Amino acid sequence: MAVEPGAVWVETVRYTACQSCAANKACGHALIDGQRGGSRARIRALTDQSSLQVDDQVVLGIPEGLLIRSTLMLYLLPLLLMFAGALSAEQLDLAMHDPAAIGGIAGLLGGFAINRWYSVRHRRDPAMHPQVLRRTSAAPLSCLQVHDPL
Repeated sequence: MAVEPGAVWVETVRYTACQSCAANKACGHALIDGQRGGSRARIRALTDQSSLQVDDQVVLGIPEGLLIRSTLMLYLLPLLLMFAGALSAEQLDLAMHDPAAIGGIAGLLGGFAINRWYSVRHRRDPAMHPQVLRRTSAAPLSCLQVHDPL
């Protein structure tokens, strides 16, 4: 889509098995995928290849372990902090109507805040970004077609 020094903007094409899955109607992924148009996303990928051009097809990769680490940070950390907050508030026996619910919400919000801080802190870290592994096909040469009006 666009080329800048040290990076490219790519439009990804995702192929999912959602169309053939039996749980398609009840699946959250299929619902979100349908809301986004189903097949394309635009992302920024790092590259050291200066020969890339707009309309090139490339293969992207993510650093090893990043997917697992990101998933744990995104989902497990807020969940664990929610349980810890609920248990802590229940043990403190505060003079509130429902201390476990308030402590759970506070822990969940704390997990979201930690995730936000972590993502801002590592925004420029190359180990946290997708990278161009190789170009699979070059951009087609543009042709100027002349139509004879007769």
